[in-house]
Amino acid sequence: MEHDPARTRAWVLHPEIKSDDDRRPPVPALEEAVALAAALPDLDVVGSEIVRLPRAQPGLLFGSGKIEELGERFKAAEVELVLIDGPVTPVQQRNLEKEWKVKILDRTGLILEIFSDRARTREGVLQVEMAALSYQRTRLVRAWTHLERQRGGLGFVGGPGETQIEADRRAIDEQLVRLRRQLAKVVKTRELHRAARAKVPFPIVALVGYTNAGKSTLFNRLTGAEVMAKDMLFATLDPTMRRVKLEDGPEVILSDTVGFISNLPTELVASFRATLEEVLGADLIVHVRDISHDESQAQAADVEAILTSLGVTEDRPMLEIWNKIDLLPDEERTAMVSRAERDPGIIAISAVTGEGLDGLLEAISDQLQGVRHEAQLSLGFADGRKRAWLFAQDVVQDERQTEDGFEITVLWTAKQQAQFEAL
Repeated sequence: MEHDPARTRAWVLHPEIKSDDDRRPPVPALEEAVALAAALPDLDVVGSEIVRLPRAQPGLLFGSGKIEELGERFKAAEVELVLIDGPVTPVQQRNLEKEWKVKILDRTGLILEIFSDRARTREGVLQVEMAALSYQRTRLVRAWTHLERQRGGLGFVGGPGETQIEADRRAIDEQLVRLRRQLAKVVKTRELHRAARAKVPFPIVALVGYTNAGKSTLFNRLTGAEVMAKDMLFATLDPTMRRVKLEDGPEVILSDTVGFISNLPTELVASFRATLEEVLGADLIVHVRDISHDESQAQAADVEAILTSLGVTEDRPMLEIWNKIDLLPDEERTAMVSRAERDPGIIAISAVTGEGLDGLLEAISDQLQGVRHEAQLSLGFADGRKRAWLFAQDVVQDERQTEDGFEITVLWTAKQQAQFEAL
């Protein structure tokens, strides 16, 4: 097959470091790294492998024999870019680029690259720029001097636009301050939208899950929207919202969020908090799992850990969706479906074939019965704190002043009612 000169020939390495306590199973980790690389249109992955190491070498990551052996392989395959699925220090990066005469991108750099390629909304673009700058800032230490000559352009993290090489930290910091200001404005606008939605008596249902679990396909199925739904990692980066009318149930707002991933770079966790804040405002969280994936259990644990770090508590209503049952062998599929039927919190579906969707909509409807209800309150003039709390929660629909105080109409959840009564 002829090589397309417009695409960069890449090789993916997953270092399996014995001394690393929280290492992931190497085979699925490598598969995920290859899928990450495949999510970039300019890359042509020509090879991939697991490299087993007793420990990481501080200067070069790998031992000298392994470096030589890999170097010969890269030369024979005309590799231009090596993706290392893990953290690589600036010094290791510089030394390896010198040894192999190729560009090196670590896991964080690759995910940033994908995010910059995918971000569509103003907020998404700003978040990616901030994350990339924070990442570059950590790599200024003696690392960028050689890059202008060696690093050609993928896009965001490398390439001709990389004027930060000569710039110092101050320039990056100034840029970060500017971006933070712009982002604050965008987030404010988004908060206004959210406040406007809070006044609409529609419950919000947020779809969450590991990247590529099938959230966008399910979202499209339920809403008829044309969100990009491809079998690739991080196909969705910006939350999309649509209204859906449930049969015999309320109208809801369905929100499709960015996919989660294990070992998400810290720069991105911070930057993408705002994107995931939609989840915090949701009345119901629907956790979509790819039940056909070998690592489905580990992926679910990663999602739960990220939700916990976002501040989602266990008392938040949640449904677990076992998606992609159409990909399971018949026997396993029957077993999965009957297991799901025994647990009211789990629904087995196929977003592609539509199997199980009626049950899912029914379960969402059941969970949301009476999610927000209207109530009339009478407050005296002395109840200023309670009245302020109601306005802060955005639940006030109407207010009338009387001789003794205020008559207030609220639209709230049972949880908000309980919080109010506890004041």
